[in-house]
Amino acid sequence: MTDLSTRPETTFAVENPATREIVAEVADSTVQDATAAVDAAAEALPEWSALPPRTRADLLGRVRDLMLRDADELAGLIALENGKSLADARGEVTYAAEFFRWYAEEAVRPHGDFGPSPAGGTRTIVTHKPVGVAALVTPWNFPAAMATRKIAPALAAGCTVVLKPAAETPLTALAVARLISEAGIPDGVVNVVPGLDAPGIVSAWLTDERVRKVSFTGSTGVGRVLLRQAADRVVNTSMELGGNAPFVVTSSADVAAAVEGAMVAKFRNGGQACTAANRFYVHADIAAEFTALLGARVEALEVGPAETGSDIGPLISAKAYATVTGLVDEAVAAGAAIAHRAQVPASEGYFYPPTVLAGVRPDSPLLREEIFGPVAPIVVWSDTEELLASVNDTELGLAAYVFGELGEAIHLAERIDAGMVGVNRGLVSDPSAPFGGVKQSGIGREGARAGLEEYLETQYLSVAW
Repeated sequence: MTDLSTRPETTFAVENPATREIVAEVADSTVQDATAAVDAAAEALPEWSALPPRTRADLLGRVRDLMLRDADELAGLIALENGKSLADARGEVTYAAEFFRWYAEEAVRPHGDFGPSPAGGTRTIVTHKPVGVAALVTPWNFPAAMATRKIAPALAAGCTVVLKPAAETPLTALAVARLISEAGIPDGVVNVVPGLDAPGIVSAWLTDERVRKVSFTGSTGVGRVLLRQAADRVVNTSMELGGNAPFVVTSSADVAAAVEGAMVAKFRNGGQACTAANRFYVHADIAAEFTALLGARVEALEVGPAETGSDIGPLISAKAYATVTGLVDEAVAAGAAIAHRAQVPASEGYFYPPTVLAGVRPDSPLLREEIFGPVAPIVVWSDTEELLASVNDTELGLAAYVFGELGEAIHLAERIDAGMVGVNRGLVSDPSAPFGGVKQSGIGREGARAGLEEYLETQYLSVAW
């Protein structure tokens, strides 16, 4: 591991969004540091990729064990720099560690092919090789899970990596990297490069001929920029970009179950998730009941710092707070009403009250924005074809949710333009399932066997026989 956080030069501050207090100073990596990280990854690549898959798998399993050993410490760190509740943070640690177990298991399941050519005279052997040095860029909203979801399959495939964590939340990534080192994974295999100059660092990697893979999780706008840069060298890319998830409730739905799913899909991490339910479409027959039940749950949410045992923490920054505030104010000015709202503490933190908006029109501009906050706008619908037209009227297609009688719900889910659909459940993330979107929500998949294949190149041998 190359850990640049102890370098004594320029540093940047890490803020606790619940208090706005500075909790750490971290070395501000330069473009030269980014290149040094690639040096280390390239040097470590031949030895790491040559290890037997079982050896790599055993090492990944050790990382998982260490993460669970230090779960409370990691959760506290996530809550400190991200602001999310301790319950959310503990759940993230368990989820993040599971990627190491899943890919430890996948690493020893070789896939290939062998057979005669149809024309005869030759045999075809199909094998897979690690793509090489992989550049990983992760966001702040799940600082452990977004890192392990990329690191684990890359290492299982035999790649070495350079990781740029978000400047808002570098501490968790550095802590995970230290556990990777403790597990016995050699120096240079995982290299963490925290810093404020994300464009400079990532551009240095994209122009470095030794970097053959980039995996990015973040906004669609930044993803477009990186794809244009990656095109210059035709770099293998995976992009998990923005979302605008619809949450559809049909007249046949179990309303209590739908509300329970909504609480998870909308309010996990305070709505700061690319898979968060962003637009609620509730059938007219049950709209009043659903709104009342959801509203009661929202009003009962405890908002505050993680150490108070709160359900909901702050937004990540002043900018995020201003963005969410502006979106809600515009919606209310256009006719929406604040139907229900939780209380927020008197604090210097970036606490936005969890809110249910009623009377939202299907053509409201709010429905075209990724809110990234604890706000649930409710649209009432009655015609299925009009519903689907509204649901699919977006350039994004990451996640969606449908609640209703199973046959009806699956039928609707299959007609929604989304890479993942939760049917009668408010959570779609699972290490064993292919995570990713369609349209401008991304390219490629993370998780499952597909996540490992993102870090492999296919080679075939045509053998005279």
